[in-house]
Amino acid sequence: MLSLTEANIKALAGPRSFERGRGYLDAVTGIEVGDGWVTATVHGTERYEVELILDGPDGLTGECDCPYGLEGNFCKHLVALGLTVLAQRERLPQQRQAARSRAQDLDGWLSALSKDELLALVREQVGEDRQLRRRLELRAASARGDLAGVRGRIRELLDIGPFAQYGYVEYADARAYAEQTGQAVAAIGALTGSGRAADAITMAREAMRQLVEALESVDDSDGWLGQVGTDLADAHLDACRAARPDPEELARWLVGHVLGDYDSLTDIDPLDYEDVLGERGMTALRELAVEAWRGNRTGWAEKYLMERLAKAGGDVDAVIAVHAADLSPNGHTHLLIARELDTARRPDEALRWAERGVRETRDLAAVDTALVDYLCERYAQAGRLPYAVALRRDHFGVRLSLLAYQQLRAAARAADCWQGEREGALALLRADAGRRQPGWYGGPVLVDALLDDKDGEAAWEAAADSGADDRQWLALADHTRAERPADALGVYLRLAEPLTTQTGNAVYEQLVGLLLNIRDCHRRLGTPGEFTAYVTALRTAQKRKRNLLRLMDEHGL
Repeated sequence: MLSLTEANIKALAGPRSFERGRGYLDAVTGIEVGDGWVTATVHGTERYEVELILDGPDGLTGECDCPYGLEGNFCKHLVALGLTVLAQRERLPQQRQAARSRAQDLDGWLSALSKDELLALVREQVGEDRQLRRRLELRAASARGDLAGVRGRIRELLDIGPFAQYGYVEYADARAYAEQTGQAVAAIGALTGSGRAADAITMAREAMRQLVEALESVDDSDGWLGQVGTDLADAHLDACRAARPDPEELARWLVGHVLGDYDSLTDIDPLDYEDVLGERGMTALRELAVEAWRGNRTGWAEKYLMERLAKAGGDVDAVIAVHAADLSPNGHTHLLIARELDTARRPDEALRWAERGVRETRDLAAVDTALVDYLCERYAQAGRLPYAVALRRDHFGVRLSLLAYQQLRAAARAADCWQGEREGALALLRADAGRRQPGWYGGPVLVDALLDDKDGEAAWEAAADSGADDRQWLALADHTRAERPADALGVYLRLAEPLTTQTGNAVYEQLVGLLLNIRDCHRRLGTPGEFTAYVTALRTAQKRKRNLLRLMDEHGL
């Protein structure tokens, strides 16, 4: 109970979910208090089942079946339940004690029943609870060694028929279907637990095939079946560890599974089976992986499997061979190879691969920028600053972006040659600005570059000659307001005009920001009366926009 405090609830939920949860206090119904837990129903967009664990190993925790809660978050519905329980905190100790007493009474009553009475009770529940009946049927079939019966029941549990309309399981029914398939996974685990691990392996593999086929006809937006697939993979691994199948057969199955159509659901990692495969199985696994990769060197699954096995075995050259067999045209693969070689402490080879990546890129404008960054960093570390400048210059020449300009400037300043490089770079940007056509998105990079250089006068001239977009004009006005208040005032007035015809708090905040700048310009120009007249007229025209007027009042406008 000590962990159930408003502060703890807010810390778990975060400010946003906490505040939203306050609005759901009237939506909490059906509260049931147990010994250490509280459950309830919270009515939101749908009806959600919520459970708070009051004093578990991790302190206060909770679960909710809303989409946000299913991701492991302490959602607004949990907040609502927590705050509701807090409001009744004085009753909680008695309620927990009552729940503890009820549990003890129930256990005592069950213990006193005869075998026949217990059987009658179980039969009654089986008749009323279909899920319980299915679980017990599976246990019975498993206990009597009826593999055909277990297989048939598992196939029924994985069948989408009872949940599908027109052959497809809609979102609203996906959870119920996933819960039913979870029973199949539990049955497979029970086979292993009852000493029939070899049968569990067979059942798990058959279930994987059937579940992948079913997945194509289920709206699994919330990932319910994905979790079932993970549990099924775990059940298969547990069965293999118990049954110890033939290592070479297991290796063949693993490679076929990973390279086939079924791994998208289970995401099995063959390396998890290393203790089961042993030396003989791992050798077979590597041989089969190499054979598959040689047959399809550009296949994603083949490359990934080879790379995983090579890295696990510490074989850097094999990793490089996998990448080198399918080099990307933009140099990205060369960069991956360079980083692998760096990790292996082979820097000279890494540098050669990186340089090769730039050299072999057909279009430098499309080169992986991370490769350019990597090379320039290596050149700087080695004191080869002119090489870094040259690469940045070539890259800027085909990109003509503000970022490429900034990177060229940094490299040239480090090499103490920025003045000369700047003239050439600006000449390229002026030529680019002259080629721009009306209607192009965004203003010329030339204006951004000059602003970034803190050369406001040159930026104004460039904007006047080549044009600029509103973002750039605003930046120009902000940057040079002290030196050119009249010019800045014209910009602010022009940008404010269209905002007066729009609504919304975000618009109002933007407009008030411009009004503050307009006031500053008038102050610098010595014309405060003009600003007063402007604001008075604006307030009259916008008198119906109460939020705008309130915001203006807060800023003294």
